[in-house]
Amino acid sequence: MPRVAAIDCGTNSIRLLVAELTHRHDGTVDLRDLHREMRIVRLGQGVDATGKLAPEALERTRAALADYTIAARRKGVERVRMVATSATRDASNREDFFAMTRKVLGVEAEIISGDEEARLSFTGAVGEQDPDDGPFLVVDVGGGSTELVLGDWDGQRASVTSARSVDIGCVRITERALKSDPPTAGEIAAAREFATEVLAEAFDVVDVAKAKTWIGVAGTITTLSAVAQHLPEYDSDRTHLSRLSTEDIHRVADELLGVDHAARAANPVIHPGRVDVIGGGALIVRVLSEQLAERGGPADLVVSEHDILDGIALSLA
Repeated sequence: MPRVAAIDCGTNSIRLLVAELTHRHDGTVDLRDLHREMRIVRLGQGVDATGKLAPEALERTRAALADYTIAARRKGVERVRMVATSATRDASNREDFFAMTRKVLGVEAEIISGDEEARLSFTGAVGEQDPDDGPFLVVDVGGGSTELVLGDWDGQRASVTSARSVDIGCVRITERALKSDPPTAGEIAAAREFATEVLAEAFDVVDVAKAKTWIGVAGTITTLSAVAQHLPEYDSDRTHLSRLSTEDIHRVADELLGVDHAARAANPVIHPGRVDVIGGGALIVRVLSEQLAERGGPADLVVSEHDILDGIALSLA
């Protein structure tokens, strides 16, 4: 039973999963969590405007990665895979990032394509689903990009039918359009227009009308679930496999966009590193919900704590 470490370095956060893999006789693989951890490092700080990774963002990422390296060694990890997504794909000084990760982690970080990111997220998200509830639409709203993936799950293997990654996420939309605190009505309208326009590129590729179940993964969507449930503190057991109705999504988005930074910071389920961008993330999810309704897709959103990290770990089997 090999132990593996999966590291996902996105625009807003860097996350670690240490897991034990068990190979079954039928060729499938079971994944058992040993350790999960997330840090908000905002690697994509200012990338949309400057095209470069900020030195302070690289340092925050280095410090988190150094701690993750120690944790992986203590757990007896044999294989490591680190993937980097939207922020590093867009940065002109991405080689500074690669040099840092080689030095700290001892392996090469990979910049994966948006389609590969989508495939890994899908694989991680559908493993606990009833195959009869498919086809599945998996949506990952990140800091700099959003992925839509359509596919099936037969109880053993996932198969992707279509996928598209587009350049919109909670950090990108906040830095570009939601500058006031709280955002003005005009800013919100402009952000909705921007989100609708960019997401249309994904809907042109992914036929959401074929989906029976809509699954949302990653920190923006799991946080929206915790806010919707009025949890006294963030609890992944309560958010995992919870459901958000269309009404829930609209209500939470309006709530988060309608209050200032201090009010959002006072909510115990919102991680401090997400406080300034969660409104933008909620707006993207609301636009997704509206577009799914217009295009004949599923209504309720199933929230999953399992995502690209699980897909990365399984790729090491």
